[in-house]
This record gives sequence, C-alpha cells and structure tokens, in this order.
Amino acid sequence: MLSAPATPDQDGSVPDAIPEEQERFRSSLTRGIEAFLAEQREVLAEISAESLPLISSIAALTGGGKRMRALLCYWGWRAAGGAPTASAPVVAGTALEFFQAAALIHDDIIDRSDTRRGRPSVHRQFTARHTDAGWHLDPERFGVSAAILAGDLCLAFSEELFTASCAGIPGPTGEAARTIFNRMRTEVMAGQYLDLLEEAVGPDQTPAVAEERALNILRFKSAKYSMERPVMLGGALAGADDALLSAYSAFSLPLGEAFQLRDDVLGVFGDPEVTGKPAGDDLREGKRTFLIARALGSAGDGVRARINAMLGDTSLDDDAIGILRGLILDTGALAHTEQLIAERSEAAFTALDRLEIDEVSRRALRLLAEAAVTRTA
Repeated sequence: MLSAPATPDQDGSVPDAIPEEQERFRSSLTRGIEAFLAEQREVLAEISAESLPLISSIAALTGGGKRMRALLCYWGWRAAGGAPTASAPVVAGTALEFFQAAALIHDDIIDRSDTRRGRPSVHRQFTARHTDAGWHLDPERFGVSAAILAGDLCLAFSEELFTASCAGIPGPTGEAARTIFNRMRTEVMAGQYLDLLEEAVGPDQTPAVAEERALNILRFKSAKYSMERPVMLGGALAGADDALLSAYSAFSLPLGEAFQLRDDVLGVFGDPEVTGKPAGDDLREGKRTFLIARALGSAGDGVRARINAMLGDTSLDDDAIGILRGLILDTGALAHTEQLIAERSEAAFTALDRLEIDEVSRRALRLLAEAAVTRTA
C-alpha cells in the first residue's frame, strides 16, 4: 500500500515539502499532548490537588524534545500510503512520546542521573519538593518513589493513547500494530534489566563476551524502540504488508544501533553545554557500553584494571574524568566505535535506498536518519 510519488520538478528533483509537512505534524502532536494532559490534570484534580505535581513533571518532559520517534512513526505511516492529515499517526506518535517520557524517568532513577535536558531529573524534582516543604522522613526515598509513580503514569497514558490510535483501524491491521507495540514494551523492559545486570556482572566478562552483550543491550534497550518499532508501527497502522515491514526493519534497526552507539559516545565525550548532562556522566554511572567493552578488550592488563577501578565511581571529579577519557582514547575504542557507527549507518542508508516507497517519504526518512547518527546532543 504505497502513496503516490511526488511530481518531480523539471530538473528531476522532488519538491521539498518535507519541512511544512513535518511542522504540521509536530503542531498536531503538541496540541494532542497538551489536550491530553489537560484532561488528565482535571482527573487528578478531582482526586486531589496534591497529586497535580505528577502531571507537571510529565508535562515538562513531553513539552520539548526532537519528537524523533513520533516523526519516524509518521513517515512510516506516510510511506505505507497513509493520509498526511489522518489522526492515527498523531495519536500513535503521542503514545510514543509518553512511552519515551516513562523510559527517561525510570532510566534516570536507575542511572542515578541528577539532570535531564539541562534540568533536574524528575526524581530530583520531587526530592527538592520534599526538602523545600520540610516534610518528614527521607526526601531521597520520596523523590525516587514519586518519580517511579510518574513513570508508571506515563506508561498508562501511553497504553491509553495507543489503544485510541487503533480506533477505526480495520481489525487485522490494528492487531498487527498492537503486536508491534506490545513487543516494543517488552523489549525495552528486558533491555533495561540487561543493562542493569551488566553493571553488576560486567567486570567478570571476557572482552569478547562483553562486546557482544553490550551490542545486545543497546539493540533491545534503545535501538528497537527508538527507530525500528516507531517506523514499523506507523507502517502497520497504515496497512503495510509483511514485506514492507521487513524492509522497514532492515533500514531502521541498524540505524537504531548507530543512534545508540552515538549516544554512548556522547555519554563519555559529549559537551555538557550541548548534551545537558555533566561531562562523563556515563563513566560515573558505570555504564558498560560497547565503547567501554571495546576499551577494556583493547587495553593491557594495567590499563584495564585502572579503567575498571574508576568506572562507576560517583565521586570522580572533572580531572579524573579527563584521565579516564584519555585511557579510553588511547585504546582506540573511540575510533573503533565511530567505525561501527559508520558501518551501521551505511547498512541503514543502503536499505533505505531499496525501499519501494515514494521519494518524499524516502527523503524525510533519510534526513531523520542523518540527524540521528550525526547529532551532538
């Protein structure tokens, strides 16, 4: 089920209507998020005005960002023949935004991250609320507990919205989309657990095993739900057949892996003024990413022991972070990770060129893909 190709200009190029179309979708998405949160604010107000900070914390997370997952869902819909002004991809995109918010809230708790996008993370916001009010008992425990509930509420909202996006969609088509959405949620939870497990058992792994496990974690914790599943969800809602969905996966899965590898690089070498997180935060958190696994596998015994001793030390100051960065650089791990990003990106773009879709959708997907693998934040 393909959309009609755009009419080429006299020089053979396709008119660039992408920015206008994306802005229209983003505007619809933002209005949808705001309207939904307004409704939920009324629901919580009826329960107790004291519960409203839950909505405020969620609104702050869903009020910005690149909307990348929602846009991928939209272009997956469009490339499979979906109408540009239909409501289904907007509502599904809104569901993805709330799912992303839940993942961010819970991830920051797990990683003990104090900031998100240059602001206090949700559990830190609730901790500060407790401290400022002078309430009883432990403010840290209150902050984490409240943030867990805020994340759970986001998951509930996401489910409610995705169910609404399937309303009016023919039975088999809606069921196909539902299967993808359900699988996505399970994949992320399993990936999060594997990531947590790796921090605990990682030092005991051989370098080769550590690299393999790191790639499996990034695939299921991030790559699939960030890139592959959103495109497939949009396609499934528009009635894409199995062949097109498989072709979507061939494009978006390696793209998602390149995206997460880039995120791992930024977690160690990113500019905090751009990323909104402290320099080297992933090192203090002890994240055993592919970059770290590669560094350990390429290092001599002495350097490997030093990296393992420093990794996960929350007291590391900027000077210590600089030393640890230097050790990682000297192993060649950064260069190797950049090479892997390039290889995964090339595989994605090759698969994109083979997709039997209209040229406007292809160009839009290419632009999103390029932004994902070259980003600095």
